Amino acid sequence: MFTGPVDPETFERLLNDEGQALLEELRAYGPGDELALATRLRRVHDADLVSAALAQARLRQRAVGKFGDDAGRMYFTAHGVEQSTRTVVAAHRAARIAALGVRTAVDLCCGNGGDALALARAGVRVLAVDKDPLTCAVARANAEALGLGGLVEVRCADVAEVDTAGYDAVFVDPARRGGRGRVFDPEAYSPPLSLAVELARKAPLAALKVAPGIPHEAVPEDAGAEWVSDGGDVKEAVLWFGDGAPGAVRATLLPGGHTLTGRGLPDPEAGPVGRFLYEPDGAVIRAHLVADVAEEVGGRLIDATIAYVTADEPHGTPYATAYEITDVLPFNVKKLRALLRERGIGVVTVKKRGSAVEPEELRGKLKLEPKRDKGTCTVFLTRVAGAPAMLLGAPL
Repeated sequence: MFTGPVDPETFERLLNDEGQALLEELRAYGPGDELALATRLRRVHDADLVSAALAQARLRQRAVGKFGDDAGRMYFTAHGVEQSTRTVVAAHRAARIAALGVRTAVDLCCGNGGDALALARAGVRVLAVDKDPLTCAVARANAEALGLGGLVEVRCADVAEVDTAGYDAVFVDPARRGGRGRVFDPEAYSPPLSLAVELARKAPLAALKVAPGIPHEAVPEDAGAEWVSDGGDVKEAVLWFGDGAPGAVRATLLPGGHTLTGRGLPDPEAGPVGRFLYEPDGAVIRAHLVADVAEEVGGRLIDATIAYVTADEPHGTPYATAYEITDVLPFNVKKLRALLRERGIGVVTVKKRGSAVEPEELRGKLKLEPKRDKGTCTVFLTRVAGAPAMLLGAPL
């Protein structure tokens, strides 16, 4: 496997004419061609440069899901691809920062520069800081490649030693991956959450990106918290300092940009399953705003411990996916299989919340025949009033 450049000097060679020609040649290569292609290219080019170009081509392909068309012009480190923010999420955050009147900002722990680029595109002049020389070289190259070099200055330094005085805002994105993978303890971030909070508090306005699984009790009292999802997948939580809303809790759903702000409602009551079921977006659940959705749709919980809302009448809401429920049954695989066959159901979408049964395990036991049976159905494996249950229905 080609791991790519291990030092800034090797990376810089990718930016000269020979390196650019190599990257252009590799723009559409397939991983299955890698060994043969490497052998051919090494007859003409230095082996280290070929390895670096192959690794970069592979990273660009991996980055398309986050950066779209920009990925083909950008540069990455392996760690940077994993850690980087999706463009749509970074753009949302940058737009909010710019709307708060920010014109200059410091991006601490800038990584490959995705967040700094989003800020620059929002009209903010950015000082991007990282302590790794290769990462800084990559971030600098990305700013130039996207025509934003005039708005983004990259500095290689320890973020704890950077003077942020004179800047309108600070954005901090601590590294949450270590040698063994994802880091879950906020004090094991790099820098630790406590230091990141200290850096954020020094600025007039600050946004501190944290893992979406951060416990609510870990959110500082002087910060607001926003959970952000994209296409239904929860991507990040952001702690906001200095925006005039300490203690605020929000859930933002992209790409639509809908934001639900918590009103401190008590947990909704549980009651019988009605005709309609609402599955709140993951950002809503992480933000503990299920009660707000329940009030919006005039609903109740199906169980005091399950984040499914039910109602007797349909209500449109961007914060939950609605289903019409046809059956509420005790959990029983044989009965479910017989019912689906009787109705000619060949394709089932299985969702679970509060059930130990895995969707793939259930599908295997159902033994459906999609070639013969064309009907579709959504099956919810969950609990109703504390008991294992199956809910059958379809999206509205």
